[in-house]
Amino acid sequence: MDNRDTVDLRRIAREVMLEKDFRVDFPPEVIQEAENAREPDFAALPIRDMSGMLWSSIDNDDSKDLDQAETIEEIGDGAHRVYVAVANVDHFVPDGSATDESALQNTTSIYTGVETFPMLPERFSTDLSSLNEGEKRLAMVTQLDIEGGEVAAADVYLAAIENKAQLTYDGVAAFLEQRAGPHSDITRSVLGKIARIPGLARQLQAQDAVAQALRARRFDSGALDFDTPELRPVLNADGTIDLDRWVSNRATQLIEEFMIAANRSVAAFLEKHGLPCIQRVVETPKHWPEIVALAADHGGHLPKRPDGQALEAFLAAQRSKDPERFPDLSLAVIKLLGRGEYVVKGPGQAGVGHFGLAARNYLHGSAPNRRYPDLIDQRMLIALFRNDKPAYSPRALAKLADWCTRREQDAKKVERHVHKSIAAVALRPRIGETFEGFVTGASEKGVFVRVANPPVEGKAVSHPRGMRVGDRVQVRLLRTDARKGFIDFEVEGR
Repeated sequence: MDNRDTVDLRRIAREVMLEKDFRVDFPPEVIQEAENAREPDFAALPIRDMSGMLWSSIDNDDSKDLDQAETIEEIGDGAHRVYVAVANVDHFVPDGSATDESALQNTTSIYTGVETFPMLPERFSTDLSSLNEGEKRLAMVTQLDIEGGEVAAADVYLAAIENKAQLTYDGVAAFLEQRAGPHSDITRSVLGKIARIPGLARQLQAQDAVAQALRARRFDSGALDFDTPELRPVLNADGTIDLDRWVSNRATQLIEEFMIAANRSVAAFLEKHGLPCIQRVVETPKHWPEIVALAADHGGHLPKRPDGQALEAFLAAQRSKDPERFPDLSLAVIKLLGRGEYVVKGPGQAGVGHFGLAARNYLHGSAPNRRYPDLIDQRMLIALFRNDKPAYSPRALAKLADWCTRREQDAKKVERHVHKSIAAVALRPRIGETFEGFVTGASEKGVFVRVANPPVEGKAVSHPRGMRVGDRVQVRLLRTDARKGFIDFEVEGR
């Protein structure tokens, strides 16, 4: 879409970041630490050398901070051993360093669509602690023995690995799903690697089969399967704006399942060794009655008490019955489930759990280059391996968990604001047009509506009374404000 009237979206992004007290540029002492950093002496480190294995990574087309890589081998009787390697960030960013203090201020990388504000300097996040293709790198490896869709045994240790193939979600999905072209240049390049590197095609097929088995078992246990295409706004170099959509595919599912399995296993490993950790939780939904009512509106029936298996059965039925509108229903349910947060789980304590994943023990550990809680739990593991005292006390962990939760929520607000600013510019020529949408929020704060094409959310400044989450509506675009990130609709019909 043509951006005829100049709006400095990058300036807006920086202003919104500063309003939330986020760091937008690295201070000189952080830049100096990054410049002084060097490759480790792998031979001097007491770690396993696994660099000869066929590791590959799967990420977005434009990803440069590669946090994870995977490989797999058969171990007999239909079982497989999956290895998930996660970048060893702590080696380069020790606790208390200037870089660590800077990372703690933001606690996360922030992706606005016009500028990325990384948690760590690129010297670390896209170089020394990134699992780049063809480079030997330090990693934390989670070893998973998987049989019948379940993790039968697991171990965690430090190692050196070498990523043999940097792949992409779209490229791997095109291979696994046997998609016909036309393909982008990047996807064609990935397909070429898969065909050229001995054993890679077979390995990806084995990983896909194991991931799908893990996925099926999770859903049998009550995990929830959503379909929520997300807005991925892109500001092109020529000033035009693309409102792309991110959608799930077999490759994203592969990585999702391996990361969930690895994260759950790391949480269990810390528990086994009597250590506290920061866990990622989504509590039993407080808005369950609204979810029950939403299901009834779609001809479904849910019990009065929260029941993940019953909700997943309803969602599966709706996906089959009305696949075109299932993404709208998915988003409505997600809104009612509530936000995730970080909490401390001490040794022997019952975990709060993650309702959507049907997991009692779950942490974030697979992205320490861009999420501070992942780095915290990595440090707990490394201290254990070194026979040192725990890297953090329970009290310190509790303060960090609360801080990371609040910063994550602020980061999401920044990303939503700037994404809406981009959409506001792109939608400005369409003021007065009518869109199909559905209600994503209805409270004292107002009524919010998401339209399908493009997938953006705005406020219904004029609407009938009694609107509920999930209601389908017809709205007219009234106005947009790029600086404020406002997109205002008028509800014309239900």
